[in-house]
Amino acid sequence: MGNCKHRNPSNIFNQVVEVNTVIKSNTRGAFLLGLLIALGLAVLGFQLGNAAIKVKQYERSVKVKGLSEREVSSDIVLWPIQFSAAGNNLEALYNQTEKNTLKIKQFLIDSGIAADEITYSSPTITDKSAQQWGGNEKAEFRYTALQTVTVYSENIAAVRSVMSQLSELGKQGIVFTSGNYEAQTEYIFTSLNEIKPDMVEEATRQAREVAEKFAKDSDSKLGKIKQASQGQFSISPRDRNNPHIKKVRVVSTVEYYLSD
Repeated sequence: MGNCKHRNPSNIFNQVVEVNTVIKSNTRGAFLLGLLIALGLAVLGFQLGNAAIKVKQYERSVKVKGLSEREVSSDIVLWPIQFSAAGNNLEALYNQTEKNTLKIKQFLIDSGIAADEITYSSPTITDKSAQQWGGNEKAEFRYTALQTVTVYSENIAAVRSVMSQLSELGKQGIVFTSGNYEAQTEYIFTSLNEIKPDMVEEATRQAREVAEKFAKDSDSKLGKIKQASQGQFSISPRDRNNPHIKKVRVVSTVEYYLSD
């Protein structure tokens, strides 16, 4: 029979003890690692929460508006002078329209309007017999002419003075038309770029004054600008009786940060 080797019981016991020691050591290491991870997450969560609170506090803001207005005088006037004439003879109607046009032009020049500020084109002729609508009643005059003499001038005072005297030509048989869109006088203000910077500055300054008052009333401190926007400039007549005087208006919207 071959030699049979027997294991020493003490060796087996020592091996079991070593295994248990390793297991216990690994368990303690895993527990310690888990504890450190949990502690790290708790600290991180606290820091993030504290940062979120600070960010939220930093995002406190107030939005205000600042207004700037100016009254200005128009620098250009566009004055369409429209008149009509009627007749049954087309050639005679053209001659009459041309005669009235030259009469108006001379009247304007004599009243202080420069010749190069006066323009006109060919009249618009309507043949009523060619119209397909209307009743069967025959019109007294077959042809009607509509003519426009336009004044484009920077001399606002002189033009407004002539407007009140135009009735003198009416007494001479010229029939002026009014009430339609083409015959409306237009006053234009072209110098907006010259006053824009000052108006924007004023609107922004007014907005800051309002924000500072709000911050003071709420026991806060006014911080930097969070965002700002400038509204569109609007130009409108000051009133119906003085359309040549314009009101220019702009609103700036500014949002400021607030802090304790």
